[in-house]
Amino acid sequence: MSETPWPVEGDPAPDFNLPDADGRRRALADYTGKWLVLYFYPKDSTSGCTTEAVEFSGLLPRFLALGADIVGVSRDKPASHRKFIDKHELTVTLLCDPELATLTAYGAWREKKVCGKDCVGTVRSTFLIDPKGVVRGIWPQVGKAAGHAEMVLTTLTGLAGS
Repeated sequence: MSETPWPVEGDPAPDFNLPDADGRRRALADYTGKWLVLYFYPKDSTSGCTTEAVEFSGLLPRFLALGADIVGVSRDKPASHRKFIDKHELTVTLLCDPELATLTAYGAWREKKVCGKDCVGTVRSTFLIDPKGVVRGIWPQVGKAAGHAEMVLTTLTGLAGS
């Protein structure tokens, strides 16, 4: 499999236009003038993905205070996102990418090991995009979901000031 490289700091963020849990389309242009935390995760309602979404939701007011929004992307369908949001009272936006266009553009769809076996799937990764649409922070392979949101917030605080 030929893998798309991860965007690097200073690159323009790849565009996206994906439906959210309610079917409303969201595009990169919707976040112009704001910081954007764009994170990719494997699957709704799994342990690590739930931890990550709950932590980002809990910290959302602090991100908003720094002029940032948070958007999660997975292959799941809108109905799955809605159930995940409602069950865990999530406040972050979740987008659906069943065709893998955005996952691929950000290099998050790639070969990985699961339980010691090689497979292709979503690699947990996060990108911090500035108000002009430029990538300013990258976490290309998040090993541990717990505490990741706080690390992203620390980086944003250093970049956006507070």
